[in-house]
Amino acid sequence: MHLSGIDRANMAADGCVFHRTLTRSRPAPNQASSSSPVVCRESLHVVDIRRYSRDPASAIYFPQAVLSGEDLYDVTLTDGDCRLQVTLDPGLNRLVERRVLKPGSALRNAAFIPALSAQLPECPGASADRDSYRMVSVQVDDEEEEEGVRRSEADWDSLPWFGPSEPAGALLPLRASRSVFLPLWNNVDYSGEEWTEAPPTDSLEEEEDEEEEEGRQPSVTVSELRERFLSSRRDVSRGAIQHQLIVRIINKSHLMYYGRTDRNCECPYKAVLQACDRTGSVCVVLWNSVCVSWYRRLELGDIISLRRFRVKQHYQAEVDDIEISVNSRNPAAQLCVVSESSVSPESVPPAPSHSFYNRSVSVCVRLSRSKPPADPPVLSSNTTSKEFQERRHGSLCDVIGLLTFAGRSERVRNKDGRGAGLLEYRWLRLEDGSSEQPIMVKLFSTSQPETQLKLHPLSVVVCTRLRPVTTHQNPAWLYLTNTTYTQVYCTGQGHHPRMSYRRLQPVRSFLRWLRGQEDQQVLSRALIGGFFIFPPPPVSLETLMRERRGEIGFLQGAELQRELERLCYRERRTFCLQSTVSMVTYSCTGEEDRCLFWTDRPSPSPRPPSFRAPSSSPFCPTSPSSSLSASTPRPAGAPRRSGRRRKLLMPETPSKRRPLLAVQPEPNRTEILFEASMEFVVPAGEEDEDDDEDGDDDSSSYATAALPPTFSPVATETLPLRFDYSHREEQAAAMAMGGGASAESFGSAPRDYYTVRLRALSDGLTIDAVFLPHLSSSSHRHANTWTSILSQGAFSSHTPPPSPADLIAMAPQLANQRLVCVLEACHLGGARTELVLSRGFHLKD
Repeated sequence: MHLSGIDRANMAADGCVFHRTLTRSRPAPNQASSSSPVVCRESLHVVDIRRYSRDPASAIYFPQAVLSGEDLYDVTLTDGDCRLQVTLDPGLNRLVERRVLKPGSALRNAAFIPALSAQLPECPGASADRDSYRMVSVQVDDEEEEEGVRRSEADWDSLPWFGPSEPAGALLPLRASRSVFLPLWNNVDYSGEEWTEAPPTDSLEEEEDEEEEEGRQPSVTVSELRERFLSSRRDVSRGAIQHQLIVRIINKSHLMYYGRTDRNCECPYKAVLQACDRTGSVCVVLWNSVCVSWYRRLELGDIISLRRFRVKQHYQAEVDDIEISVNSRNPAAQLCVVSESSVSPESVPPAPSHSFYNRSVSVCVRLSRSKPPADPPVLSSNTTSKEFQERRHGSLCDVIGLLTFAGRSERVRNKDGRGAGLLEYRWLRLEDGSSEQPIMVKLFSTSQPETQLKLHPLSVVVCTRLRPVTTHQNPAWLYLTNTTYTQVYCTGQGHHPRMSYRRLQPVRSFLRWLRGQEDQQVLSRALIGGFFIFPPPPVSLETLMRERRGEIGFLQGAELQRELERLCYRERRTFCLQSTVSMVTYSCTGEEDRCLFWTDRPSPSPRPPSFRAPSSSPFCPTSPSSSLSASTPRPAGAPRRSGRRRKLLMPETPSKRRPLLAVQPEPNRTEILFEASMEFVVPAGEEDEDDDEDGDDDSSSYATAALPPTFSPVATETLPLRFDYSHREEQAAAMAMGGGASAESFGSAPRDYYTVRLRALSDGLTIDAVFLPHLSSSSHRHANTWTSILSQGAFSSHTPPPSPADLIAMAPQLANQRLVCVLEACHLGGARTELVLSRGFHLKD
């Protein structure tokens, strides 16, 4: 028997919190809704949070709210019996932006103001026969579980919706004329089930019919379209092109969201494809709902057939050029993917080109022997290091490598002057066997959220169309980062077998090196997450001032505190503070009460505390094969210690020269890397002609003072985790936006760290910052004094690092020293803000 929404609500009346609470606020017919909030005293849970940008009409829905930002949020709540979609009052947006309010949160004392949707007909997400509500205040419990209910254990998505009717189709924004939601943390990825990899249903039959054709030929070419448009032919410049154009996709941009608060557009997206046939290349722009229908369906190398499109002036071309506009109306374009076998041989477009770069030489390889399409400048095989540096700003390259470090997702403010949006990125470290130096990639979002979520160590990753970036401070600190057309392909997701680059010589050379690697050797140096900074900050105050053009931008302590409170979730910023050091501690997470510490205030104890140093420094390199340089993420220290004896070293190795992070030897296993390389196997018949080239027990304990200092423990997201292949998906998800690292869930990880308490010279405010020195790869010699270690951010690479006890014993060197401190801040969600001291420069008189 089918029950209506009213029947379900009536049946649940006794147990439904929404029914008991919200029905009291429903006005009588022909009566305006009340502006007084209705408070729900009982517990509710957050099922989901959806973001969208407001439009010109949004302001009328919030007459008393100050719309300072561009975002609005709809929140799906449950009382355990029903679900309800409400709009979050803009005054509560910070709860989402700082990830206080999140899926799974338990709520109390939620206050709602009703608004009849019939009174707001402009809202596409509302229905005339459904009431809608605005949540104007709420108390968020600290814990994500309430009375034993966890989001992962509750089947909330199957609960009925509160109200007389179910939503018709997918949920839509309640307070703006938008047809899709935005992802919570960036404007680049897609969000929602509407973005499918399947083509639109109305094009399936057409595509199947065209796939059966053979010898298909285009009725117009790219060069003909360009010639006709530039010569102002009426049929091209004013009307829709009915002729068939057959082109291959050689580059694919990320999604571009252009929604504005002062304009109405239900689906303000566009994506740019660089496509070519044998006569030339052209930009194909997908607009609005065409992006929703086709963006995920189209891949690099696909051959597409286009009809009913418009030719326009290219809006970004330096010289007169054209672009092809593909829209869902005026006219409704016809687009489909065709197989290469269905196109006549003389009309098959050229294949995409690739220019694979490695640390020793950059190699440009093209698959097509026909005349290539016009591409951005690439790095050629005879490019020297000097030429590479000179041409770095205009050059693009592709890379392939074994991923050995995957950083956590973070965000930075957009600096291009087009708004205050936050850009999501993460750091990757790739090894390709061509050099001891890894390839560092600062990877921003590429509209491939599923791929980026599953990037983890021991994956073979290909990144296309990257641009190199160097610093004036040290040209060796080169890294690669995104362009508009960057795409990422990763093992385990079915990417590599269908890509043509797997047949290229640079890829085959990399695979030969990969097959010579051993799983356990790679695992010993594989890390995921944790604080990471690259390129390293300057090692002198003069260089820092020169890079910032003499404007350091010192903050007072209270100003720094206000700036930290303004940070959004996973937002990363750098601050400078003049201060003195009042305390230094050395700790292990979970054992902060047993820390080593120094303070500049006299101890209440008549005798100073005594310390017993560990047998070896926890900041030593792990081994020649797994040592980490200044340009790579570094474990913060040794595994957690306890009072009992723990075996930390290999028995055959002298304790003075071995690390605390040694990995116990296991039988050589190469199954993981072997399976990754198998994705590049070329089926029989597709090979090219040149395929044939082819210790000791550590019983140390800490002697601690009777009353150790109090300070906030380091966040688990700050310290990198040793990669655990058996929990690879859980670890990768924990490092993504919205995730949370839990070292206890993933096994042992480095747990040692220093905390430095800073007292601002301006106003005396004290701030605790984590300090994570590492072994420097720099050739500069410096003494392991506190002054040099803070300015270098590292121990000397030419002398053994001091033990933690020795370093704490030297801490009185910092008494009364004025420092310029460079602090890296990252908001980790809720009330947690990470503050890391990356550099401390002695401020001389």
